[in-house]
Amino acid sequence: MGEKMNAVTDAEFDQTVLKSDKPVLVDFWAEWCGPCRQVSPILEELAQDHSDKLTFLKMNVDENPVTPSNYRVTGIPTINVYVNGELAKSIVGAKPKAALLKELADFTE
Repeated sequence: MGEKMNAVTDAEFDQTVLKSDKPVLVDFWAEWCGPCRQVSPILEELAQDHSDKLTFLKMNVDENPVTPSNYRVTGIPTINVYVNGELAKSIVGAKPKAALLKELADFTE
């Protein structure tokens, strides 16, 4: 089983994500979202393999409405990568591991 991804809240987002010295991937998800549940174990596997280069976090959009609306997250799952406080990449929808690896190659290689 993959590494558990830590949760991040609206209150912690600036400090934990935007001020991080390495790229941060944030998985925006919700309990009721089927595709989110499909993508979660894939991201946990990626976290195990690539946590040296990329910090992996997840944010429950129901419990933390501010950040998703600030970044115009309208569909979930949305996977955003932040570099130096800026949104560097946004991946919307559940994707297989190979597709995610390809999308994230800039940050994991």
